[in-house]
Amino acid sequence: MPEHFAAVIVGSGFGGSVMAYELAKAGMKVCLLERGQAFPPGSFPRSPREVARNFWDPSERLYGMFDLWSFRKSEAVVASGLGGGSLIYANVLIRKPAAWFERDLADGTRGPWPLGYTALEPHYDEVERMLGGQVYPSSDLPKQATTKARAFAEAAAKAGLNPYHPLLAVSFANPGGRPAMGEPLREAEPNLHNAPRSTCRHCGECDIGCNHGSKNSLDFNYLSAAMRLGAECRTLCEVRSISPVDHSDPSLGYEVSCVRHTPLVQVPSSHLPLDVITCDRLILCAGTLGTSYLLLKNHHRFPRISHLLGSGYSTNGDLLAFVMRCRDGTTRPAQPRVLDPSRGPVITTSAQIEFGPGKGGMIQDAGYPEFVNWLVEASDMGGVMPRALRFVMNRIHAWWSANPRSEFGIEISKLLGPAALSSSSLPLLGMGCDRADGRLRLRKARRGNAYLDVDWTSRNSAECFDTLTEWCRKIAVEMGGTLASNPLTRYLQRIITVHPLGGCPMGKDADSGVVGTDGEVFHYPNLYIADGSIMPGPVGANPSLTIAAMSRLIALGIIESWKGCNTSQKGPAP
Repeated sequence: MPEHFAAVIVGSGFGGSVMAYELAKAGMKVCLLERGQAFPPGSFPRSPREVARNFWDPSERLYGMFDLWSFRKSEAVVASGLGGGSLIYANVLIRKPAAWFERDLADGTRGPWPLGYTALEPHYDEVERMLGGQVYPSSDLPKQATTKARAFAEAAAKAGLNPYHPLLAVSFANPGGRPAMGEPLREAEPNLHNAPRSTCRHCGECDIGCNHGSKNSLDFNYLSAAMRLGAECRTLCEVRSISPVDHSDPSLGYEVSCVRHTPLVQVPSSHLPLDVITCDRLILCAGTLGTSYLLLKNHHRFPRISHLLGSGYSTNGDLLAFVMRCRDGTTRPAQPRVLDPSRGPVITTSAQIEFGPGKGGMIQDAGYPEFVNWLVEASDMGGVMPRALRFVMNRIHAWWSANPRSEFGIEISKLLGPAALSSSSLPLLGMGCDRADGRLRLRKARRGNAYLDVDWTSRNSAECFDTLTEWCRKIAVEMGGTLASNPLTRYLQRIITVHPLGGCPMGKDADSGVVGTDGEVFHYPNLYIADGSIMPGPVGANPSLTIAAMSRLIALGIIESWKGCNTSQKGPAP
């Protein structure tokens, strides 16, 4: 007999982790299935050899954290690991503004989301508390650690925006203490890794995995708490198929077939045996791409699912741009302006933009790890080659003339140069309300395999991307630099998104959505979806907090239904 659970959750991102905790806290027997590995502090790759293996493709024996997707007009970057997207996101906790709960309708007009801000407000509060959100403490940090934050904030304000420090899921200080870099972090209860953590070291490594445990990713809060409450969290378990136990009555439960990946055993993933689990309630939280792909691949087992499955795809208006070679206008002649983009968390400051009634976007500073500075400088051939040539010529002259001076540190210093390109440039991240008009479909390959594809183009969202680009240009001018667009976007109109949304949009009925406001799939009782795929449109801000809040709302509805079912089975109290 297969194992049976009250609830099986597929995926451990912002939807699945919140769901697992809430259901376990209510007393339900919960099993969470995560295809990726656990990544405790210190295990995130840094060396070239390790990074080359840090991608997800089990068919090629890769079980890493980064899952890269390439579609016709866009690319997507998502995560694979215990904690999902929280392992690689930039920690930003921003609520979707109340005025933005609108979406584009099929008839060309705009209408409200099926779910408004008021319904999510208490859940926003609770998720912020659980994630330990803290505001970037710029006034309490050394000046060098806040250079890029101050530069961006000053430029955004001069451009006419109102920049601010949003909540970040980062531990800058111990509870009740003052901010301190690298201080041992005190936790009330041990985390699931049983690993020590420290406060933020401002190393800019948030997006490639925090090896110091300063980042409050989901494995340190929601998942650790869920496991203490009895939830089972199984890693390296990839779901291959889902189906109602009884097709004539889906309310009787669901069957989940998955494989257990074995990185140390040389067995092709296609040859792995299937484990079968049954459950009363199945909650899909595998992310926009994972959940949509799973339902599309198993569509024949869910023939009554809404025809809108796969619709409403959005990139959340993601835009990457670069402010290049900023100059300090207060000096004569103007000198390179030092921004130190590798100091601090990846994002520290946000500025909100209004596109029009009911829609807008965000522009934020960005950073990157220190080693990227070396790559940037090495790519600056116009600066490296002349310096290298001068260094070689000077050494040849010294040898030829038998120069008695044996110390040549100054020549090495000149060879390295002023590092003006890396120190005076800064990435900018934009998000906005693009058109959620993409369609996710399965594409058949020659050998019969089915691959996910997206019919989406940025041309239909030109207003969104043009507005974001123009504001980025204004900020670049105020910083004394020039704006360089992402080459893929500029020349090929290809968008790289880290926030794919949609595919199973929320609606009032099966003619307007795949799930209702309670997250339940229309025509399939006890089948739920609680991740970015159910967004009725773009969030416009960083979507992680909204996904988590929506998952909590759905979880409380599931709990209420479960308690009501148990009460009816037991009968009235004597």
